Amino acid sequence: MIGLLQRVSSAAVVVDGERIGAIDAGLVVLVCAERGDSEKEADALLHKLLGYRVFADEAGKMNRSVTDVAGGLLLVPQFTLAADTKSGTRPSFTPAAAPADGARLFDYFVRQARLKHPQVATGRFGADMKVSLTNDGPVTFWLQVEPKQS
Repeated sequence: MIGLLQRVSSAAVVVDGERIGAIDAGLVVLVCAERGDSEKEADALLHKLLGYRVFADEAGKMNRSVTDVAGGLLLVPQFTLAADTKSGTRPSFTPAAAPADGARLFDYFVRQARLKHPQVATGRFGADMKVSLTNDGPVTFWLQVEPKQS
């Protein structure tokens, strides 16, 4: 699974003119399931992003996580993160999970996040979303958890 984390001072998601999710300071995480991903990869990615230290401590060092600062978490499904862009000028989305699997894993990811973090907002899988955010820093990180090969 892939998570693109952006530290924000605020963010919101709008679908069909309706604001469906918003946070103040925290993380916007674009979430993508890839082929072969399971709940195991979702759990590992969630654990990593909740503990990822991207917020400043008293000395100005990135030593605090979204959990430490009680920040918001805006989870937005985005299958395009799995695009294969190695050749040509049009991306291939074959590395992304099938839509049914992507939706199932995103829903699972959100449920688990809500069990572990007090402030979780989301986008909507499969919707045409308008995401606005103010990236704080800017601070952006790519996290990826790949399935173990057997």
